[in-house]
This record gives sequence, C-alpha cells and structure tokens, in this order.
Amino acid sequence: MGTTKTDFYTDRQNELAILIKALGHPARIAIIQHLLKVDSCICGDLVNELPLAQPTVSQHLKELKNAGLIKGSVEGNAICYCLDENGFEKVKSFFQNINDFIEKKKTSCC
Repeated sequence: MGTTKTDFYTDRQNELAILIKALGHPARIAIIQHLLKVDSCICGDLVNELPLAQPTVSQHLKELKNAGLIKGSVEGNAICYCLDENGFEKVKSFFQNINDFIEKKKTSCC
C-alpha cells in the first residue's frame, strides 16, 4: 500500500491538523460557544440553538467528537455532550507557542 501525504508529517502535526480542521466551520464554533455558555453537559437543546436541521447538528457533533474536542455519554435515549479538555489543551498549547514567539519577537521580517 502506498504512503499518504499525512505520512510525511509527525503524529502531533497530523493530530493538530485534525483538531483545527474540526474548528473550521461556524456551526461547530457555535456548538462550542454554546457548551461554554451552559457550562454543563447538554443533550437535545442544541437543535433549538442553531438554525440547522437535527441531522446536520448531529453530523457536526460527530466531527467534533471524532476530532477529540467534545465527548459524549449516553443518558437514557439521548447522548449528552461536553467539552473534552484534552483536545482543547493540545490546541491551546499549539497557539500558545505561536503567541509566545510573537511576543518575544522584536523585529519585523516583512
């Protein structure tokens, strides 16, 4: 079997790309903002918060969960979601390194 382009990058680079790609849709940003606002696990009220059909919301939740940015647990007939701290810690670390570099840099290169 041939190699894929992702084989040329480290596991960390590939993992970060998946995490950040999952954040690349406004509906997913809205989902995360709602989870931050309610500060608890939510089950079915996301469909009421977004201007999207239930299957579309479910697909966005699946993408966020597969990326490791949210986690879900089954409670009765519903799946309740909350933020996955581990995924966001990785994103935070990546952007913190960039921020630290920018703050230390005293000269402009361009």
